[in-house]
Amino acid sequence: MPESPRHPRAALRWTAPLMAGALALTSCSAADDAGRDGAGTASETGPAGTLTVLAAASLTDVFTELAEEFEADNPGVEVELSFAGSSALATQINSGAPADVFASANTDTMALVVDGAGLDTAWAADHGEDGAVFATNTLRIAVPADNPAGVEDLADLSDDSVATALCAPEVPCGAATAAVTDTADVEIAAVTLEQDVRAVLTKVELGEVDAGLVYATDVAAAGDAVEGIDFPESGSAVNEYPVGVLAGAPEPELAAAWVDLVLSDTGADVLTAAGFGTP
Repeated sequence: MPESPRHPRAALRWTAPLMAGALALTSCSAADDAGRDGAGTASETGPAGTLTVLAAASLTDVFTELAEEFEADNPGVEVELSFAGSSALATQINSGAPADVFASANTDTMALVVDGAGLDTAWAADHGEDGAVFATNTLRIAVPADNPAGVEDLADLSDDSVATALCAPEVPCGAATAAVTDTADVEIAAVTLEQDVRAVLTKVELGEVDAGLVYATDVAAAGDAVEGIDFPESGSAVNEYPVGVLAGAPEPELAAAWVDLVLSDTGADVLTAAGFGTP
């Protein structure tokens, strides 16, 4: 699926740091010497290639920032990011779509890939055969900034006069929605079911619906465009986000370095700033 229209982007043209031990990077002084001698370029003295990362739509802002950093420290490496609903990405991977890394918005969807296309065996031996969990997320109610329907809690979304957008049940945010509504014993007749959480957020931002259930991080990313409303039942569905290097990855060393960045303190800082929880 195409990424949300809120984040149009082509392949990134920047770069970010490969983690120590994953790849042998040439020192800055060596690169400077090559430049003075006219005998080499950054791409000739360091890692080069295209890294393809498929990630849940809710990771759009965080992974875009990390990709800028990843590329900026490694000229010659291009990160191509593709964001969509985790279930759609899992289907693409299991159907043979070439990719290096998959990051899902829940463990169930990662399990579909583990049982299908699989993860790189060498990477999995060190990090876990089910992928490495690097963040958590919970749902919030998002309403337009002026909250036209006067929504105050989850029960309000069951009112037929409140037009609500939800994620489709097959995607992680949809599964989380089912869990919280079951806990609250609330039935919501959605006016639209979207295939990724950023599509729900866009409906709210544009005022096409009165409310939507999205992740806390999506409310944060929207800024003043929406108002976020907490509800106690959100704690009944905490999504864990796993990441892994895919079996048959065209660039397994770059992929392992990217995952190391996501799992590093730098990655944790970016995730925390965006509103993600820690595993």
